[in-house]
Amino acid sequence: MELGDKIKLTIRDVNDFPQKGIVFKDISTILLTADLCNDIVAYLAEKHKNSNLQGVAGIESRGFLFGFPLAMALGIPFIMIRKKGKLPYDKISYAYQLEYGFAEIEMHSDAFSAGDRILIHDDLLATGGSAAAAAELIAQCNGVVAGFDFLVELTFLKGATTLERYGSPISSIVQY
Repeated sequence: MELGDKIKLTIRDVNDFPQKGIVFKDISTILLTADLCNDIVAYLAEKHKNSNLQGVAGIESRGFLFGFPLAMALGIPFIMIRKKGKLPYDKISYAYQLEYGFAEIEMHSDAFSAGDRILIHDDLLATGGSAAAAAELIAQCNGVVAGFDFLVELTFLKGATTLERYGSPISSIVQY
């Protein structure tokens, strides 16, 4: 069975979360299967092994789940992009609109060197707001967005279109 099919069979739909009318794609069920998690990390590492990356930036919190093991598998740094107020050192921030509200994220100002090629990873691409905000943080520190990687993409929300101006490739394992 293909990896994408395994993931689709494992993801749980949660209706009306975090608000009425939203169908939340819950990846916590993936985390209950170590073999599937290992397969995902191996797939991502193989895909990016020749991408000349200097870092993987994961968006809090679900972007940490596979972003950090991916960075470890590639032997490169992991950059935490966190919600406002969670990082202790000198940081930069970016405010943006979510599908259902507003948010602000931060990154340490010394997370990578100018010119470094950074892959942005998150669990899900919806409208692209969070990933675009992460790309803005990378740009503020003179990094290069080397692409975006997601486990799941909700194609009907056209988030990839939002991200095209920041860098490519924009890829996901599963699309709905």
